[in-house]
Amino acid sequence: MISQPPLSAGPSQEDIRRHNLGALLRHVHLSGPTSRAELTSKMGLNRSTIMALTSDLTAAGLVREELPRETGRAGRPSLVVRPESSRVYVFAFDVGPDRLAAARVGLGGAILDRREVARERGPFVVEELAGTLAGFARQMRRKTRQDTVCVGAAAAVSGGVRKSDGVITFGPNLLSEEAPFGEELGRRLGLGLPVSVGNDANLAALAEHSRGVGVAVRDLIYLHGDVGIGGGIIAGGHLLGGRDGYGGEVGHMIVNPGGRACGCGSHGCLEAEVGERALLEAAGRVGPGQHGRDAVRAVVDAADRGDIVAQDALSRVGDWLGLGVANLVNIFNPELVIFGGMLREIYLGSAAQVRSRLAVHALAPQREKLRLRTSALADDATLVGAAELAFAHVLADPLEVLARANG
Repeated sequence: MISQPPLSAGPSQEDIRRHNLGALLRHVHLSGPTSRAELTSKMGLNRSTIMALTSDLTAAGLVREELPRETGRAGRPSLVVRPESSRVYVFAFDVGPDRLAAARVGLGGAILDRREVARERGPFVVEELAGTLAGFARQMRRKTRQDTVCVGAAAAVSGGVRKSDGVITFGPNLLSEEAPFGEELGRRLGLGLPVSVGNDANLAALAEHSRGVGVAVRDLIYLHGDVGIGGGIIAGGHLLGGRDGYGGEVGHMIVNPGGRACGCGSHGCLEAEVGERALLEAAGRVGPGQHGRDAVRAVVDAADRGDIVAQDALSRVGDWLGLGVANLVNIFNPELVIFGGMLREIYLGSAAQVRSRLAVHALAPQREKLRLRTSALADDATLVGAAELAFAHVLADPLEVLARANG
């Protein structure tokens, strides 16, 4: 007699309810105030189920229901479900080569409060960095009402983050050794909540996909520039993180073997040929104070005014950028490529060279419907991405997370 494997049990009613609560809250979080009728249509559930779900979320203090402010239809208007943005929030942090930023972000994505300070370049001391950011959070928390609740915290960092434990394992522009940054920041915050940590370009890609120029685009590539170049790849609506979470390190794709030395130890990486240092050296703008976004913008502005040296520098960097984009387009066949951070300015100043390289090196079917855009979220993309990472837990299981936060 051949034994049959046991039948796997299907999802329980509680599992279905938890999923539906999270799905409804996600709709309201990303789309803003939404009527019950729209939720019924979008989620494919009946009206009584939507009413029960919104009642549960309202009782938990995550959403509120109210009459629409305007209605052009006859009959009883459908109640509008709004996120409780002023009550339920997360802390989002951004650790970049030149700045530290912290924000209190309400459910629904509204930035309620923020702090920012410039930082000197070079490796950081984890304890000092975490102390500064935790201090910002305490300042913002003191300004909140007593009925507010923090449901999460997350940080975007300019470096490689190991998926299993959130440890920053490499970042030539930030640190020289592994750093358990999330653990230290969580201890300093003292909220009893874990702090999630993600690569800044990956989180910015998620932010543009959910709230920026990439909304409703299932296949996109986000390229982020600061001192170096990072990338986030959305395929089929999901971030490609790789086995250990290091996916998307497009800045270390070799475009010029034997070319400029890169901070990673290799030569000819996209980052080495396109990054801030390559542009400023080509433009003859190397020296004290010549770094950062302002220095890059100055080169682009000079090129716009007819400076031949600045124009040549942008053309050279644009050629390498276009070659890198062509490689990515051939491999991933995205619908959209987004340029963020410092690359927003570089792309706007070298779009002709980028498109020329694409015309030569990208396969015709892949480039036929390709769109090139700059980030809609601009310098806030990484901070918004960190907030979305922090909200991920509450969107997956709204009632359980809120109960734990209130406990």
